[in-house]
Amino acid sequence: MTTVEITLPDQLAQEAHRAGLLTPEAIERMVRTQLRTERIEKLKQARQTLAANPLPPMTPEEIQAEIDAYRAERRAAGR
Repeated sequence: MTTVEITLPDQLAQEAHRAGLLTPEAIERMVRTQLRTERIEKLKQARQTLAANPLPPMTPEEIQAEIDAYRAERRAAGR
């Protein structure tokens, strides 16, 4: 477990405390929600970029070459 210290303006800290937002469970929930939201946004951006600039189709030989290269990298890394 990691301990995190944050600094908030007094009024905001008091309001957050009264609302139960400063408990470890509440903070964990907020961080997880924000991380999920950011991942979804990055995925949407990647989809938009790909839709605007589609990759050319690959031949079966090109696909197999990519698979072989990936496998060779994994073996070289000892995994």
